[in-house]
Amino acid sequence: MLTAAGLLCLRPLLSMLGAGGQMLEDCITYGKIILPAVTAYILQYEFQCLFATAEKPKLGLYITIAAGLTNALLDALFIIVFRWGLQGAAIGQCVGGILPLLYFARPNTSLLRLTKAKFDGAALLKVCANGSSELMNNISASIVSMLYNIQLLKYAGEDGVAAYGVLMYVNMIFLAAFIGFSVGVSPVIGYHSGAGSYEELKGLLKKSFIITTVFAVLMFAAAQLLAGPLSRMFVGYDQELLTMTLRGFFVFSFSFLFAGFAIFGSAFFTTLGDGLTSALISFLRTLVFQISAVLLLPLIWGLNGIWISIVAAEAASVIVALLFLLGKRRKYHY
Repeated sequence: MLTAAGLLCLRPLLSMLGAGGQMLEDCITYGKIILPAVTAYILQYEFQCLFATAEKPKLGLYITIAAGLTNALLDALFIIVFRWGLQGAAIGQCVGGILPLLYFARPNTSLLRLTKAKFDGAALLKVCANGSSELMNNISASIVSMLYNIQLLKYAGEDGVAAYGVLMYVNMIFLAAFIGFSVGVSPVIGYHSGAGSYEELKGLLKKSFIITTVFAVLMFAAAQLLAGPLSRMFVGYDQELLTMTLRGFFVFSFSFLFAGFAIFGSAFFTTLGDGLTSALISFLRTLVFQISAVLLLPLIWGLNGIWISIVAAEAASVIVALLFLLGKRRKYHY
């Protein structure tokens, strides 16, 4: 259903975002090929949670690595060897979804297996409510990304979109550490909260803040050091674009000092079963703060205002997360 909706709305949405000419046709070509892989991508994402529940986290890691390597190798094969261009770049997305499906569909050594199940509307409703923060986070991120592209086309043209693409690739790699830590520590937090081990819960929260702080500082330093090499690897072919990307990289890297705390704060309340608070943190972080910043700050600082808006939104999100953590500490005894 999502694939059909995406294919149906592809051209109107791309035109609305400002794409035109050859850029529009390239985007449509890429979209028509990658959208059918949405189902496999969703399965890969969901099965990672099931692997952890089934006490097979290493298997989930191996499949994720296999999916990434397969995609990279197929990209190299189709683009470099077969010279398929965009068509080649969009193929190779299904391994991470198909392999887990085959594993859980057959008898296995884990705690889970796919089988017929009874419909439990109350359980599904609770799951949807508790996961609303992640839903809001992903929807908001997509909307905000579209808005950033619109603003970049306005203030810097296609070069601005290209520079933003480089930053987002790096951003996904760096934020993966924060997301991975939040996902990994969540079952432990949930266990101690459910068991009433409040001293342990306090200790986990303190240690999590220390670890997040260390990661934040290291990632900021790494972003500063790697800005040149990474930018040249992606856009070294164009000096003007390289200069723009380096400047954006320098400002953007400050966001790593704040992002981890907001991500952990949202995940922490999800683990405690407080989906509303978690969703509110995600909603403010990925939608309200970023949209407000990217619309207002470029009016003051132009293109630099777009890069600054990311940092400002993350900083504001940390303040909100801390306020919720302070306000609910007695309720959850941490």
